[in-house]
Amino acid sequence: MLLLENIIRQNILLMDILERARNLNIENYYIGAGCVAQSTWNYLCGNDLWFGIKDIDFVYFDQENTNNPIEKKLKEKIYESFSDINIEIDIVNQASVHLWYKDYFGYPIKPYKSLESAIDTWPTTATALGVRLETDSTLKIYAPFGVTDLLQMRIRANKVQITEEIYIKKVDNWIKKWPNLTIIPWEIE
Repeated sequence: MLLLENIIRQNILLMDILERARNLNIENYYIGAGCVAQSTWNYLCGNDLWFGIKDIDFVYFDQENTNNPIEKKLKEKIYESFSDINIEIDIVNQASVHLWYKDYFGYPIKPYKSLESAIDTWPTTATALGVRLETDSTLKIYAPFGVTDLLQMRIRANKVQITEEIYIKKVDNWIKKWPNLTIIPWEIE
């Protein structure tokens, strides 16, 4: 974890994003998946730390406020906080994912019980992670599969929820930007 923490701290923009997120006073959130994993791959490949990153995944969990004005207002507050950063912010209340997942991906899922249970289902073991900056400036990293696959640039499907089609689409996109990735075929997992 120490290497991952060092990589995150070297990424000035990511640290700025983490500080802004902390200052929003949202208790249950993470910056996760792509931007953290891809920053790590960039570091390991000697690329600029923001090479190939298309968005920031800001995830939080609020069961009491799904698809209502309070959720909308919170998302507006988050967007406003990041409005001067020239990168897309993808904000998702993981407590409401089950409400739209079938329409988007074609099959239903059960509601998540927590933010961590949502991350547990993310598509690959290397990208199933979230980071937040605590009030004492320590990094809290949630990585249910550890960080070995991430640091070894090994992509392995987390088949809890995704389909082979989703996995292949993701890895096909990633391998174009990070050719040093080792892709474990769907059939092997």
